[in-house]
Amino acid sequence: MPSVDERYRSALDALTRDARLRSLHPRQGIDFVSNDYLALAESPRLRQAVIAAIDAGTPIGAGGSRLLRGNCAEHEQLEAQAAAFFKAENALYFGAGYSANFAALSTLPQRGDLLIMDELSHASMREGAKASRAEIVESRHNDAGAVEDAIRTWRANGGKGRPWIAVESIYSMDGDIAPLDELMQIADRHDGFLYIDEAHATGVFGPDGRGLSAPFEGRANVVAVHTCGKALGASGALVLTTKLLRDFLVNRSRPFIFATAPSPLMAVAVGEALNILREEPERRERLHDLIALAGRIIGAQGWTPSGTQIIPYLVGHNDRTMALASALQHRGFDIRGIRPPTVPAGTARLRISLTLNASADDLQSMLAALAEEAHTLPA
Repeated sequence: MPSVDERYRSALDALTRDARLRSLHPRQGIDFVSNDYLALAESPRLRQAVIAAIDAGTPIGAGGSRLLRGNCAEHEQLEAQAAAFFKAENALYFGAGYSANFAALSTLPQRGDLLIMDELSHASMREGAKASRAEIVESRHNDAGAVEDAIRTWRANGGKGRPWIAVESIYSMDGDIAPLDELMQIADRHDGFLYIDEAHATGVFGPDGRGLSAPFEGRANVVAVHTCGKALGASGALVLTTKLLRDFLVNRSRPFIFATAPSPLMAVAVGEALNILREEPERRERLHDLIALAGRIIGAQGWTPSGTQIIPYLVGHNDRTMALASALQHRGFDIRGIRPPTVPAGTARLRISLTLNASADDLQSMLAALAEEAHTLPA
């Protein structure tokens, strides 16, 4: 029998042979990789809001779970502000988007319900679904018809509960948009819920940056998750829902009950980020100008733009993907390769992210460099 150390070493060696070994690298070069879409992570307004909160006596750490002494005024103030901003009945703040998705999907769908997951759903959604008591079905990516077929089949086989349709509004590795209007109609027809992970739409799309779920705000059968660590420049996530479902999460969600509450300072930062979304629409306008410029250049180069700030450049082979990423990094552009299992086998890619940390000139230079390096890189 191999030693304990050898088991781990063998697993890492297998990843190395398949060009899938991960490692940590410092940030360097022009940002085409982060999710800091509106360049708020280093915003003077967020910094000053946090400094002012510290000066006013806001604690750095919560000191316990929300159900114990960790429930701070800053948490409740943020939740009230977020509910008003996103026009929802209630909000609940979690320490991370992963935690929020895991908590909501492992808690809200009940035994006897059907949980339909898009085949490209984020790992946090998948893990939450696995921990739920609902029956789980995977549907073809962005295929509303397949979702409705799954519900009809489940009903025909005796399904009596409620269907839950769980999607990302913008998919993190492809940059494409879910057919939310169709899915909302399906949820309504079948007395179901629509669960929308807005991680990559919050701050970027919708009125005041309220996301692609904005047309469905306030609906009792919609649960929306707005991540705070991407376009909002802070950390954590907000689950927007009804008071009933919020109370259920507070009482039944183990990731909420047994976790130390997020830093009150982060709640302050998120609140200020929401203010910036409303008061500085020019940030969103500048980002959309970059998206449009990228679309024009990409279209002229012969590949299809996503129409969002996330642009996948499919390569296919793991080694070639990482070599191309390395070549671009050496030219001063921070771009990373994405390999299975994050994306399906055979679809390794560069995930190009557009943020206000890069200018229009930077974007044009990067796309020109990408075309050159892709052409010269051995097949």
